[in-house]
Amino acid sequence: MDDVWHRDEVASPCVKLCVVHPEARICVGCYRSIDEISAWSRMTPAERSAVMAELPARAPRLTKRRGGRMGRLDR
Repeated sequence: MDDVWHRDEVASPCVKLCVVHPEARICVGCYRSIDEISAWSRMTPAERSAVMAELPARAPRLTKRRGGRMGRLDR
């Protein structure tokens, strides 16, 4: 009876830290693009798996700025 509620689908990578990086244009929590986030419920399992496979490689694209305004100015 437990398998009644079993769903055979790729789970969302959302970690409820939904902030879009201003330069990389991806979510800092799950690394998906806005288009991927909005289309997630309509994606096939294969499409979801493809997105999930790409996510780890996106993490290095998110760099933190250091030094505030002075760190951005050319010296």
